[in-house]
Amino acid sequence: MQFRYTVGAEFKDSEMAEAWLAWLRNGHIAEVLAGGATDAEVVRLDGGPNRFEVTYHFPSREAFAIYERDHAPRLRAEGVKLFPPDRGVVYRRTTGEVIKVFEKEPRTK
Repeated sequence: MQFRYTVGAEFKDSEMAEAWLAWLRNGHIAEVLAGGATDAEVVRLDGGPNRFEVTYHFPSREAFAIYERDHAPRLRAEGVKLFPPDRGVVYRRTTGEVIKVFEKEPRTK
């Protein structure tokens, strides 16, 4: 069953937020994908210009566990080093099993 991993980040500083987005685009997301994720989605959240969520899907909980064991420690350490909480960055992570994906049925004439 597909597994979802979401990282939320909120920045006090717009410049740091834009640097974080560039870091995601210029390598971090590719590394998570190489670590086992099947896709990634970056969303700028309503409620402020510097609030984001990045959602990754993994083919299974087991695939996520391998990512978390073999890749996440290094990638998380890099992110915290470049964008540390003591500079006003707030992170949160959520995980969960995808129960069902609903898609719009194509219309027939």
